[in-house]
Amino acid sequence: MNTVLTGFIPFFVVISALAATYLPLGNYLGRVFTSEHHFPLERLFYRAIGIRPDAKQHWSKYATSVLSFSAISILFVYLLQRTQQWLPLNHGKDPVSWDQAWNTAVSFTTNTNWQSYSGETTMTILTQMMGLAVQNFLSAAVGISVAIALVRGLSNRKGDGDIGNFWVDLTRTVLRVLLPLAVLGALVLISQGVIQNFSAPQTIQTITGGTQTLPGGALASQEVIKELGTNGGGYFNANSAHPFENPNAWTNMLEIFLILVIPVALTRAFGVIVGDKRQGWAILSTMATLYFLSLTLVTTIESALQNCPGGGMEGKELRFGIIPSSLFAVSTTMTSSGAVDSFHSSYSPLSGAVLMVNMLLGEISPGGVGSGLYGMLVIAILTVFIAGLMVGRTPEYLGKHIGVKEITTVCLFLLVMPMLVLAGVGISSMLPSTLNSVSTQGPHAFSEIIYAYTSAANNNGSAFAGFHSHTPWFNMSLGFAMLFGRFIPIVMVLALAGGFANQKPAAHTSGTLPTHRPLFVGLTVAIALIVSALTFLPALALGPLTEALS
Repeated sequence: MNTVLTGFIPFFVVISALAATYLPLGNYLGRVFTSEHHFPLERLFYRAIGIRPDAKQHWSKYATSVLSFSAISILFVYLLQRTQQWLPLNHGKDPVSWDQAWNTAVSFTTNTNWQSYSGETTMTILTQMMGLAVQNFLSAAVGISVAIALVRGLSNRKGDGDIGNFWVDLTRTVLRVLLPLAVLGALVLISQGVIQNFSAPQTIQTITGGTQTLPGGALASQEVIKELGTNGGGYFNANSAHPFENPNAWTNMLEIFLILVIPVALTRAFGVIVGDKRQGWAILSTMATLYFLSLTLVTTIESALQNCPGGGMEGKELRFGIIPSSLFAVSTTMTSSGAVDSFHSSYSPLSGAVLMVNMLLGEISPGGVGSGLYGMLVIAILTVFIAGLMVGRTPEYLGKHIGVKEITTVCLFLLVMPMLVLAGVGISSMLPSTLNSVSTQGPHAFSEIIYAYTSAANNNGSAFAGFHSHTPWFNMSLGFAMLFGRFIPIVMVLALAGGFANQKPAAHTSGTLPTHRPLFVGLTVAIALIVSALTFLPALALGPLTEALS
């Protein structure tokens, strides 16, 4: 009993910290994206890149800016990896192979941070700092910017198509939000033992007469934005199970908090920007319902297996126990974060299925930074549309009509990820070479493939341990899944934002569905689960469900 109570301490600490920061951080985010004032440093940047910060962008212009910026980011990270042997701080490392460099460049630019390599043996310190850590900031900022653009579209009362300026949103997100929080978080991590240096790996002699290699690197500065930006790529292969990345129980709680804090606070910013804070509470309640449902299932299943012969603790973070490991696993799969402190392949088949479903929901509870909010708003729009059909009313959300154009865009948004996952899994399952990538045979092997494409298409980045993805096929196919899974939905979201921004708000009538009440929250939860269950149940039945029953 004492062990169980102790295990729940991290849960209460993290939830309390999120509750304490929700209002101040959410209100601050709302002010950041509604202020008309530009800081001097921001003005210098705007002048350097030749943009007018007060110029507003049509949705197509906003989308073009997102895509062009991301394309340049992919090219830069790719070239950095291919030439790292000639650059400083390489410590004798070779260039990254072309297919792995492509996969990694796409992965970090799309906020996925899927890794088919061991960071400490493949990437130089400069590549980690200048390429991967920088993209941790920028890809997170892109997601937040797109979410804010959709919120502006919903809150636009002029009907002039204004959804903001991408370059302003990107700059403010990095300089006013991510960078200050990252500095504070990095200082805390360093104080707890996370390393921060430029040292080459050092070989030392152990007390038993053997040798051990201790890696170095600028780790704390990358670890904090890895979590804060729901990126998840580990500096080391063991990710947040490595003591240099996650030294103790306090840093474990901090890292879970960092993963959740911005996605949660963005719901408050949503309510502030649309001028109705009740809407933010409704979206947060929907996210929380799905999150706690998943956490309850995983902790219950894993705790029940704790005393099974050889079963319960295998693959878990032994320093912290079942419940903190489950809390981290649910948090990282409910957001677009690939960070792990335990290995999901070692969870029971049913828990593994729940973690997959967390991603297959679209990672909307609370989701990645930005992507969680715009994903949940898309589900909310679909809920309003279905509820309108049920009662024979013209569906509208926050005063904006949902017509044929809008619901078509919503459907396209929702279809992208299932098409990528199911096509990738189907093709890979037929390739003989796939047998060399899976760690076992039977349903668990199929689960490894499902998890890989689910993680890639949802821009999560976590994996079932034992799955070997460093092959030309998986590097390329998972790279395209990450690319299309990120940017096609973004274009759909911006098209929605533009369509709503061109509308003048409709008058609120007795037939308008209240979207701030428990009924709406319950409907939205149901729609999210139904969309996911109807799409993926057959695939899950062939993998984790079959393994559980056998």
